[in-house]
Amino acid sequence: MTTNSFAAWVLAVRPYSLGASMIPVAVGSALAWSDGGFRPVAALLCLLFAVLAQCTANLVNDLWDFLRGADRPDRLGPDRAFAKGYITLPAMKTGIALFTLAACAAGCGLLFWSLHHGVLRFGGRELVAAGVLCILFAYLYTAGPWPLAYHGLGDAAVVAFFGLVPACFTYYLQTGTCSRPVVVAAAACGLVIDTMLWVNNFRDRAEDARCGKRTIVVCLGERVGRWGYLALGVAAEALCLSLLLDGRLWGALLPLLYGIPFFRTWRKMIRIDHGDGLNVCLGETARNMLLFGVLFTIGILLG
Repeated sequence: MTTNSFAAWVLAVRPYSLGASMIPVAVGSALAWSDGGFRPVAALLCLLFAVLAQCTANLVNDLWDFLRGADRPDRLGPDRAFAKGYITLPAMKTGIALFTLAACAAGCGLLFWSLHHGVLRFGGRELVAAGVLCILFAYLYTAGPWPLAYHGLGDAAVVAFFGLVPACFTYYLQTGTCSRPVVVAAAACGLVIDTMLWVNNFRDRAEDARCGKRTIVVCLGERVGRWGYLALGVAAEALCLSLLLDGRLWGALLPLLYGIPFFRTWRKMIRIDHGDGLNVCLGETARNMLLFGVLFTIGILLG
């Protein structure tokens, strides 16, 4: 692959993972539509900010996991552009800065739109705080003096910043309110998206332990790694079912179809157990995650 080529940058931003930022925005927008408050411009700006922030996080992760010794050229997972030498250090730093600026520009556009349409209840302070936290998360997940992913907080951060924050704020910016069903749906999204991190950490447990990356799987062991993946999916399905209490029949039942391929992937994960064979489970988990997002969104729209 040519150094600093377009193909190298596509590899670096990990397009297979970007559904993680799209799903909570889609779910939050579907909830806003079902409650009569859908605003397409706000939804589009939320989506743009979320995707750009995730691209930033992926590039920071690519760089800092290599610098900390977690990603070596012979890693078990998919190729990392910086570790493979496909992107130079100056180019990677420039790319991170440009994606950060682009995300901030999208956030500013969202702030101006929201202020113009009067949907913010606290004068914009809440949106600025959320945006700053999202950008900080993009960096502090793997960079900085105390990276979250290296201290057992990666999963909590994913549930928060790929579930609760984007889904709830997407809904809030379109309706001016938030509610229990929105928080429940946001948490369900976060748990499903965390399954992708979990299978990554399960595959990399030996490498992570060697370089001092103390994920939950490293800290609590392989058994927790095997059953934790299943627990995440089951908990997400249970949260969806709880939407029956709010009269959202299809939003509660349609995501249950996700459980079929999810369970099959879990069985495959515990059968393979270790090695680069688990990359198949990573790909299936990304597919299942997208399936959940589509089913959940459609179910909410159906009522």
